[in-house]
Amino acid sequence: MENLLADDGGMDQRIAQRLRALRVERGWALDELARRSDVSRATLSRLENAEVSPTASVLGKLCATHGMTMSRLMHMVEDSFAPLLRRDTQPVWTDPETGFRRRSVSAPAQSLAGEVLECELEPGTRITYEHPPRQGLEHHLILTAGQLRVSIGDQSHELLPGDCLRYQLFDASSFETPEHCAAKYILLIV
Repeated sequence: MENLLADDGGMDQRIAQRLRALRVERGWALDELARRSDVSRATLSRLENAEVSPTASVLGKLCATHGMTMSRLMHMVEDSFAPLLRRDTQPVWTDPETGFRRRSVSAPAQSLAGEVLECELEPGTRITYEHPPRQGLEHHLILTAGQLRVSIGDQSHELLPGDCLRYQLFDASSFETPEHCAAKYILLIV
């Protein structure tokens, strides 16, 4: 699966610019954003200067602090709305820390409420989001291959291919694959 960062090398720079703009729009210094997001000031500075690629965990914390989904942030740095999205043009982002891959099959748009993501986790991977990007955000997760444990708050769900987990996100969440098996799933967010 291709990595969007490889196509023009500019994705990190565009993410950095958007993150800086979001912070400045709120009138927050780096120290204030660090306090609110629980991401170190040094990491925030390196992200805003495109010195490092953001991880899913850090982006999750920043998106929650700004009250938006990760897909909404990615949409802000990607091309504008198009009705037809050919597979070879759908943006793919890879977490440099975990290898988690997310393809934005149907990116969010101003006039559309939902979005569709195709996600892949390698064997033995765990991703945790401490806070929801927005309280009550509706999710429909369909596991298409492998095995996946999804924890929402204090409830855990073991998914097998073809299973659909529907939930509204109010608490922390995590996605975990067993040591011997990867997972591929479709995530619809409304």
